[in-house]
Amino acid sequence: MTSELVQPSPRKYVLFDVDGTLIDAVDNQRRVWEMWAGRYRLDADEVYRVALRTRPTETFAQVAPDQDPTECLAVLHELEDEDVRSGVYTAFDGASELLGTLPASSWALVTSNYEHRVRGRFARTGLPLPRVIVDAAAVEEGKPSPVPYLLAAEQLGAKPEDCLVIEDAPSGVEAGLRAGMTVWGVNAAVAVDGVHRHFGSLCEAVPDILAFARPEGSAGMG
Repeated sequence: MTSELVQPSPRKYVLFDVDGTLIDAVDNQRRVWEMWAGRYRLDADEVYRVALRTRPTETFAQVAPDQDPTECLAVLHELEDEDVRSGVYTAFDGASELLGTLPASSWALVTSNYEHRVRGRFARTGLPLPRVIVDAAAVEEGKPSPVPYLLAAEQLGAKPEDCLVIEDAPSGVEAGLRAGMTVWGVNAAVAVDGVHRHFGSLCEAVPDILAFARPEGSAGMG
């Protein structure tokens, strides 16, 4: 009598965006940009409207073209660092359960922010930190480039096709798709173009994310 060898399913990994996905930082971001606009005597609502859809350097070029962009960025960083120290942050419902359940070696953070701010925000909200954090300083090309997500997969020892990206923003979704990964969208009323699955909230997605992460899981692109 012979028995067939059963090949184990590939290990699965989950790569999370941070702001807007795990941590609700909308009020913090608005407050920081309002203070930044005040430094330059600019209309805060207009500055924030532009900042929502562009990178900081592009925002400076549009709303303060006569100002030194290096100085503008330094002021923004100063305000962001102060907000991490003194601002109030909230983790989205389900984030603590989700990150606390996933094996530490099976997930990573991929953020357009800087690692020291991420660590500060996680400390304020009580969320656990993974071994791998890919931040703005780790790559020359940020989202929507696939580079940040590909680097996270490399550091985890994962193949892109075995990775699930959890995102809330179009640029992050595009980055994950270009990296050849499964991409699920959360925390938006309407699905971002291209996502394989859409959830109105992170909490709603928790059971499915955990199912994907199980070695025997095959939630994939359903």
